[in-house]
Amino acid sequence: MAQYPKPWTSFSDQLDHLTARGMTIADQENALKQLSHIGYYRLSGYWNALRQRHDQHACAERNASSTGPGQAARWGHFKPGATFQHAVDLYNFDKQLRLLAIDALEIIEVALRVDVSHRLGGLSPFAYTRADLLHGNFTTKVVAKTGMTRHEEWLARHDQLISRSREDFIRHCKAKYGLPLPVWIAAQVWDFGTLSTLFSGLRTADQDAISSQYGMSNGRVFASWLRSFNYLRNVCAHHSRLWNRNIIDQPKLPPVSEVPWVAPFVNDAHAQARCFLLLCMVRHVLGVVDPTTTWVERVGTHLHRFPLMPHLGIDHAAMGAPPNWAASWSP
Repeated sequence: MAQYPKPWTSFSDQLDHLTARGMTIADQENALKQLSHIGYYRLSGYWNALRQRHDQHACAERNASSTGPGQAARWGHFKPGATFQHAVDLYNFDKQLRLLAIDALEIIEVALRVDVSHRLGGLSPFAYTRADLLHGNFTTKVVAKTGMTRHEEWLARHDQLISRSREDFIRHCKAKYGLPLPVWIAAQVWDFGTLSTLFSGLRTADQDAISSQYGMSNGRVFASWLRSFNYLRNVCAHHSRLWNRNIIDQPKLPPVSEVPWVAPFVNDAHAQARCFLLLCMVRHVLGVVDPTTTWVERVGTHLHRFPLMPHLGIDHAAMGAPPNWAASWSP
């Protein structure tokens, strides 16, 4: 068994370590309570934004609190004025942000199941099994790692979801009609990843037809949005840090002429790699799925509650929000 060089430390020792690195801890008892319930390493993702960087060039980057591919963060002491409560405030803000995101994604996921299954169902009840009704790259190109096509991989995942399902309607349909199930029934047990992958394997015309419902003519762009929604859902479901996370697999942007609100993101690499863009994408799709939703207002209210820390360089820009985000955040 490999040896891990760092020893176990008590919560009190963890606080001492933070104090030694320059963090101010005004309420020791409360800080111990937070550490015991949230954990050192989960909170560290939030207090790293309050620390200095050894790399002086990186220190100058705007609100840099996560690194890109292949970069290793080298954190030093905390910035003057950084407190334990600052990290907890960021954690609590992020927690509510994830809850709001997952709330909207549930609605979007259900609607997209209908979009895909209805489109495919019009071709054949079992269109998802037929290579002739899907994109050629999806059904013929072999993935070197698995020796299967992406369609074969998808079918294996689909079969797992069907076999594991305990839904009464799935059991009834299997018992009465056998397998495969019609797409409009099978789609009810797809998770977002399964849904996103199948959408990427649809024929171009079918992708475009679905994406056009959301004001986007290019279905490949919309496919990248679904991948991003799946990524966002996974971050939220695993209670991971979201507010300043570096998004490596970034969504494609539609033309400004089609979707005007993307304009501030077009030439801003930082904004394209942060969660505010994903929130705007959710807002866009949700506006079609549920035009009467109060989600936009609820998110706007929450964004106004962001724990601003100007003396530490922490503001909405770390989320990728433009300076005038409040004026543009509307349904």
